[in-house]
Amino acid sequence: MEDLIGVHGGYRNLKSFQIRQLVYDITVRFTERYVDRFSRTRDQMVQAARSGVQNIAEGSQISATSKKIELKLTQVARASLEELRLDYEDFLRQRELPILPPSHPILLRIKEEKPKTLREFAEWVARERKLSLADVPLSSACLAANGALSLINIACYFLDKQVIRLAEDFKKEGGFTERLYRMRSQNRRSRPPSR
Repeated sequence: MEDLIGVHGGYRNLKSFQIRQLVYDITVRFTERYVDRFSRTRDQMVQAARSGVQNIAEGSQISATSKKIELKLTQVARASLEELRLDYEDFLRQRELPILPPSHPILLRIKEEKPKTLREFAEWVARERKLSLADVPLSSACLAANGALSLINIACYFLDKQVIRLAEDFKKEGGFTERLYRMRSQNRRSRPPSR
């Protein structure tokens, strides 16, 4: 007999959550350093970064009783990433700084290094800054924004896969209401007939 309350939580083990959490930490630090503290953009960026982390966690927890809401919140997390991506791109474009293509050697190195903490990300920025001085000088702000964009792309990839999996699971298994119906039906069939 299946469980009425399905497996839920465990969001801290999701790659999408781990990368989103790092993107949030990077965004808080980035906006403190490079975005005017009176700018509405600063608050918007931090809120978009935070929203994704919170929605993944909330969706994972609520999945016990609503796969539909889990799917919706995961998609909201994905949409928040898109908003944040545009803010980083705007930052670079408005300052006439380059938006590096995903295949750029600098961004290939961040994918290879896979920073997991804000400190590891800052160390990557510092190393790339030294390397770029010998080639085409890139500011720390430019490198941090492009690094954040690269991590956002990776998080989007994982969230897109997660949304597809959640949709397939929901289509196959349904949610809480369907489990409840199946359990009640099973319970009725297992009772002896009344006389």
